[in-house]
Amino acid sequence: MATSVCLPRPPATGARASISLPARSRRLPRPHRRPHRLGGAAVGMDALHVSPRDAEPLLHPVAAATAHRRLRVRTHAQGADESATGAGDGAAAGADYSLAAVILPFVFPALGGLLFGYDIGATSGATISVHSAELSGTTWFNLSSLQLGLVASGSLYGALGGSILAYRIADFLGRRIELMTAAALYISGALTTGLAPNFVVLIIGRLLYGVGIGLAMHGAPLYIAETCPSQIRGTLISFKELFIVGGILFGYLVGSYEIDVVGGWRYMFGFSAPLAAIMAVGMWSLPPSPRWLLLRAVQGKGPMEDNKKKAMNALRRLKGPSASDKVLTDEIENNLSSIKAAYADQAEGSIFQVFEGASLKAFTIGGGLVLFQQITGQPSVLYYATSILQTAGFTTASDAAKVSILIGLFKVIPRS
Repeated sequence: MATSVCLPRPPATGARASISLPARSRRLPRPHRRPHRLGGAAVGMDALHVSPRDAEPLLHPVAAATAHRRLRVRTHAQGADESATGAGDGAAAGADYSLAAVILPFVFPALGGLLFGYDIGATSGATISVHSAELSGTTWFNLSSLQLGLVASGSLYGALGGSILAYRIADFLGRRIELMTAAALYISGALTTGLAPNFVVLIIGRLLYGVGIGLAMHGAPLYIAETCPSQIRGTLISFKELFIVGGILFGYLVGSYEIDVVGGWRYMFGFSAPLAAIMAVGMWSLPPSPRWLLLRAVQGKGPMEDNKKKAMNALRRLKGPSASDKVLTDEIENNLSSIKAAYADQAEGSIFQVFEGASLKAFTIGGGLVLFQQITGQPSVLYYATSILQTAGFTTASDAAKVSILIGLFKVIPRS
């Protein structure tokens, strides 16, 4: 049922009339009801009929605006807020990336994780091949348990050194250069290991490869997080873990194929070189992280305007040519504001601050999770899967290598 609202004649003083809606209006006798003149034009009573449903947005503008995105009740106080909201909505609407622009900045950094996993799987078969008198193809095949352990864990020692190195040089190099350096270390480590003329050179190659692992595992999640759309950022970073376990499975497959070949361990270790070359070329073709460029400017290690232009060009390459300059500019400014806010109250930090206050609690929880994950011996099973299976009853190396593929499958399936 419609509700009639009668407005009295405005005062003659010329002052602006105020309109009030009492809770219950008393109906006047019909002869006294007059139309109200707005701007000199008579407005009929039918024009002032307002139903309760139509009046709801006027009485509750905030709730109405929330319920319907297209409804805006503008006041002088809300004008600036709406302009900012509109700009933010426009930026968010234009922040969608094309599929091709998402895939490449993810795949090439994630290859660093695949090469890490591949090393785990390949080492499982290579330790049998290099230690076998028939399959080694060398005169120094009679390795002690300590030497064989160094072959398996050499890349892990290198990864430890690479992680420490990344702490010092990562912000200086940038995510892109860090990953290109990791790819170069992967290539040099794989070739050195695959062509090793003696045990010492073999260990040097394993260490080089491990340093590449340390850099790649630091730079890859940072580059993916700083370049991918925020809507799928967590998904892509988690998907990188699938590349690691996929690499383990791939290493087991290559190991089972090369296990009966004389000198097969050289092919197992060396096969990662072409994959690393693909990673290096891919990272070279990608732009640097826009957020890292802005971070350098905020830290005072680069000119602000030049770095903003570089970040704009990098963002345009990531989003594709369809992105408008306004969307790019808004995103650059938003990133710059968040970086400035993060560094506003921070002084130059020290690694020892990890052991103080709230940081110590976070470090204890995070470090404890990693410690208990590793101390169970689960990584050792992956590195020595073929040897363990051979000891368990699969007498031939080829049979043990084939069964180890099942371990790789079980690692992949829960993450698919």
